[in-house]
Amino acid sequence: MTAPRRMADTSAACDGAVMRTRGLLAGTRVATAMGWRAVEALAPGDMVLTFDNGLQPLVDVRRETFWVADMMTPAAYASVMVPAGALGNSEELELLPDQGVLIESDAACDVHGDPFAVMAAKLLVGYRGITRVAPRAQVEVITLVFAAEQVIYAEGGALIHCPRAHLALDELGAEVCGYDVIPARDAPFLVECMKVEDQIGMAA
Repeated sequence: MTAPRRMADTSAACDGAVMRTRGLLAGTRVATAMGWRAVEALAPGDMVLTFDNGLQPLVDVRRETFWVADMMTPAAYASVMVPAGALGNSEELELLPDQGVLIESDAACDVHGDPFAVMAAKLLVGYRGITRVAPRAQVEVITLVFAAEQVIYAEGGALIHCPRAHLALDELGAEVCGYDVIPARDAPFLVECMKVEDQIGMAA
């Protein structure tokens, strides 16, 4: 486990001394062979339930702790708060802004030919009550590493994307990613379509 680090006053995240903007926050529960477990309690070799491939072993679990000074915190680091039920999660879920989540949408199917697509959590703000909130004073980020890209279950059903090691969400391409990734420029239109889908579902 690395020593705690104070976040630098910068709006760009990178590995190292600057706080990560993807990964899972300590306290988040994920589905494993032993039931729902806090992500910080996991270790290499533990079996985690995946969306497409059943139980898969963890190759590595990386932990970093950051101390955040409120007056220094750029907006880019604001967490994303997902209300219970918004993404299939049974409990409120706090995500880092660039953490990928797998969404299901007819609009995504129309555009990409697949109803499932990965989107950065921050791009879902405004959908089903999802908002940005100030980060915690102490942020412990846990990165789960598998032998291959996976999607896992968090807090009762939210689908969380775990790319292969050392691969940022915005670096994902068709040649390395099994899931369509929604770019930031396309997200507003897709989110509006998802809102319409909700309205139609409620009316029906």
